[in-house]
Amino acid sequence: RVQERISNITSILQEAISGIKVVKAFGMEAYENEKFRRETEHHFKAVLRQVRLNRLSSPLSETLGVMVMAVVMWYGGNLVLSGSQLSSEDFIRFITFLFIMMEPIKSLGELNNNIQIALASGKRIFEVLDTPPAIADKPDALKLEGFREHIRYEDVHFRYTSKGKAVLERVTLDIPKNRKVALVGSSGAGKTTMVNLLPRFYDVSGGRITIDGTDIRDLTLHSLRRLMGIVTQEVILFNDTVANNIAYGTRDYSRLEIEEAARLANAYRFIKEFPEQFDTVIGERGVLLSGGQRQRISIARAILKNPPILIFDEATSSLDSESEHLIQEAVENLMKDRTVLIIAHRLSSIINSDKIVLLEEGRILSEGRHEELLKKSERYRRLCELQFNG
Repeated sequence: RVQERISNITSILQEAISGIKVVKAFGMEAYENEKFRRETEHHFKAVLRQVRLNRLSSPLSETLGVMVMAVVMWYGGNLVLSGSQLSSEDFIRFITFLFIMMEPIKSLGELNNNIQIALASGKRIFEVLDTPPAIADKPDALKLEGFREHIRYEDVHFRYTSKGKAVLERVTLDIPKNRKVALVGSSGAGKTTMVNLLPRFYDVSGGRITIDGTDIRDLTLHSLRRLMGIVTQEVILFNDTVANNIAYGTRDYSRLEIEEAARLANAYRFIKEFPEQFDTVIGERGVLLSGGQRQRISIARAILKNPPILIFDEATSSLDSESEHLIQEAVENLMKDRTVLIIAHRLSSIINSDKIVLLEEGRILSEGRHEELLKKSERYRRLCELQFNG
């Protein structure tokens, strides 16, 4: 119980600190303080209960030890006095040995308390470690050596829970190699879910996704994901140097290659302004960087990996117009001879795509180039009018 309370306190602190701006913006300081106070009070009571039990066990063990010693001395003394079975020398040796053993025996009670604490902690740890992964390789999974022809979504259905609402329904899409395919649609249309299914962050509920005709569920996760570079809206950076964050997940890259990736992502200039440049530690989750800077570091990471398949999930949505324009130029150069699946709320960044796929409520409403969709899709025309005409 004590270990559970400590875990709850840690969780409350982590949430409050990571979301401190939201807490302050909504004036919830008092609420968070009260929530923390209640949990620490529960923890205090649990610790107090544990201390009472520990303190009670010590007098009991002392009393039991005295009683055992008294019985032994009474019984042994009678045997010595009778002179028939036990000599006084043997009795003294036995009593001395018993006194020596008393302290280690009493310490077993304290050891038991420590063992119980360790068992409680171990139970919670192994509950996590023993949880089977939701996505795992098949015993006979194949190793994907490369990407040659196309990616296909074949009648794909997906639900996040077995009884939940369908997020994707009957989605069929062909993505030829070296083509740029953009997914557009309103929030909740299923765009992000579609790209998350490709690296198998989730498995499809129905249908299948294939690469060169092979179901991705029949491939090893490592060989599948090795072919992909991913830039998401929620950028994950580590409390490490800029260079190590760019080179994360890659090996044997020189500083020159890291710097070139930063240039292509329009990150080189602001990195050089740091006191230690590429050796600057950027803090947990990149807290010392702005949102746009974090985004560009993430793009540089994908560029350095140099994968045949690129996934951009709203990669430029948090950047200012100037940065987006510069990055878009770099991305256009990068996408040559690569297959790209991109999501963007700004249609201006994807109008030159080889194919634009319009999603609505988990279904594909229409697909084609920008000019084709303007002619045949009223929904797409409305999206364009809203963005380009204000």
